[in-house]
Amino acid sequence: MSTEQYVYFSTKTYGHERGLSTAFRQWRADSHCRFLHGYSLGFKFTFGTHELDARNWVVDFGSLAGLKEILEDNFDHKTIVSEDDPNIEWFREGHRLGTLQLVEFPAGGCEKFAEYVFSVVEQWLKDAGYSPRCWLESVEVSEHGANSAIVRRA
Repeated sequence: MSTEQYVYFSTKTYGHERGLSTAFRQWRADSHCRFLHGYSLGFKFTFGTHELDARNWVVDFGSLAGLKEILEDNFDHKTIVSEDDPNIEWFREGHRLGTLQLVEFPAGGCEKFAEYVFSVVEQWLKDAGYSPRCWLESVEVSEHGANSAIVRRA
């Protein structure tokens, strides 16, 4: 049977129990989200292909250490602040003093985190030799079981 008639998807999840503890604030919010707060973020990746590899896999889950490293470098025990936050210098001073590990994003929130991770992981797939056979279908970032955001290519 030809595999060209199918689209295959595999998912990889880095759940809340992984401890990707991140502090951030959405300074433009009218709610309590304008205050610095934190979550152990969860990430779910969906990979797609029309052609399985020689092992009949979309991706080799054992080869995703680089993906985990991207998450740890950007989210694990980090404080994420929007580049346009009016208090950015206060956060930068905290970083200089060793009080926090600052990561500056163009904007905050799960939607923008998912967008950022999507673009970085797409490049990682190319560098790891998965692309163009395999593509990143979507990235979901969740604060907890009730709140998440999903980004996928338009």
